Amino acid sequence: MKILDCTIRDGGYYTNWDFDQDIVKTYLESFNQLPVEYLEVGYRSQPMGEYLGEYFYCPVETLQRLKSISQKKLVIILNEKDVRAADAESLLSPITGLVTMVRMAIDPKNFKRALSLAAEVKRLGFEVAFNVMYMSTWADEKEFLELIPKVDEVADYFYMVDSFGGVYPQDVKDTIALVRSKTKVKLGFHGHNNLEMALANTLTAIHEGIDIVDATVTGMGRGAGNLKTELLLTVLNAKGLLDFPYNELSKTVDDFTKLQKHYEWGTNLPYMVSGANSLPQKQVMEWVSKRYYSFNSIIRALNNQSQGKVDNTKLPELDFGKEKTYAGALIVGGGPSATSHTQSIDRFLINNPNIIVIHASSKNALSFENVPNDQYFCLVGNEGHRLEEVFQGSNIKGKCILPPYPREMGTYIPKSLTDNAFELESVEFTDLYRDSHTALALQSILALKIEKVFITGYDGYSGNHIGEKEQELFLENQHLFSKIKDHFNIQLVSLTPTKYTELKGDSVYSKI
Repeated sequence: MKILDCTIRDGGYYTNWDFDQDIVKTYLESFNQLPVEYLEVGYRSQPMGEYLGEYFYCPVETLQRLKSISQKKLVIILNEKDVRAADAESLLSPITGLVTMVRMAIDPKNFKRALSLAAEVKRLGFEVAFNVMYMSTWADEKEFLELIPKVDEVADYFYMVDSFGGVYPQDVKDTIALVRSKTKVKLGFHGHNNLEMALANTLTAIHEGIDIVDATVTGMGRGAGNLKTELLLTVLNAKGLLDFPYNELSKTVDDFTKLQKHYEWGTNLPYMVSGANSLPQKQVMEWVSKRYYSFNSIIRALNNQSQGKVDNTKLPELDFGKEKTYAGALIVGGGPSATSHTQSIDRFLINNPNIIVIHASSKNALSFENVPNDQYFCLVGNEGHRLEEVFQGSNIKGKCILPPYPREMGTYIPKSLTDNAFELESVEFTDLYRDSHTALALQSILALKIEKVFITGYDGYSGNHIGEKEQELFLENQHLFSKIKDHFNIQLVSLTPTKYTELKGDSVYSKI
């Protein structure tokens, strides 16, 4: 039984396929001393029209550098959906002698097409491995199952990939038996860890006589990640199946443990739900790592998907033509300036009762409980729960504004606002960030035909330690503000301190 480590390739989903050279050097030198035969170091790809890092393309110079350090067999992978048989020569001929094996990530629906690509890869002299995804769905892929015998002609390994991280040991046994009934090619297993079954499933595969298994250092990999290489080696060592110097292993584990603290890969509740229901990890990974949705809203969205629902609730659309005519609007964000200047803002609103208050965050909503002005609460994802927590059982007065149906995160409305919950017909002023709280607030002021717009609680961020999420939120809001300012000739005036350059500065104290 052989082991393939694919940390650099699979871990690239978190780093955008860029890794510090010192980390890679330590990784390669450590694995020179470990009982792992293959190292998969990235993709070979056609230009994708966006920035993707060094190990997504694996230039020849990169592979030469890796080969000069590593004593292992190097592997690259092709994403079959983006590569055709005609591309094989240009992608692979330059790396002959540097790479031993070429794997192909294959959707079973495209299996017939992948056979042609595999034939070209084999012709160029590489070992060939089919990494066939979505093994939990194979029983429904009749054409794919009928074509499996064709791999005898072109493949060295046929991998079963638990893409959703939701299979169990019996599923592994059954799938191995199924594939063995159709091909004599050596078999491999690549497990994901959504349900923390990657080790159990891999050990089951080994017990069933599988020929090669995958793992990654600290489990680094897309979504919930993979079987940890250090765990697999430790277990096999305890069983007396192999031996290795733990000091060498710990050197590279230490490096990736530091990365893990930054990127936070590994399973969590949303990944568990997606795995248990055989739902794709790509979207969950985006929700968990790049957006600001709560676990509760992510799980609601996943439950809707598992039940075939696009959303759990359809709401009436708000007829802005029947709303009052307002002299202006105050959009309230979640920054501390909205509460640190609350007395003056309240006085401003009391003096201007025909200004509508639109909450783009529930965080500061309680500070406006006693003003006479009409209020909208923009709710995305789990914001309804947050609004209830802010008011702690107090009656919430106003209207809820939600994104157009269907909502990716599903729908939750505070009980006290059930009869005053509405969705927008559309968000038209931007093609980006349409489901953000700020987008809902700005679309509302456009629909209300309000030209005088005040802002508070959009403080921005300062210092040298702004997190990625904060930076992304800042840029998102800047983009939305610029759309309103540039295309609708509406000036957005911040009444409290702000670092948003798209907002015009002013002072609430000059208006009371």
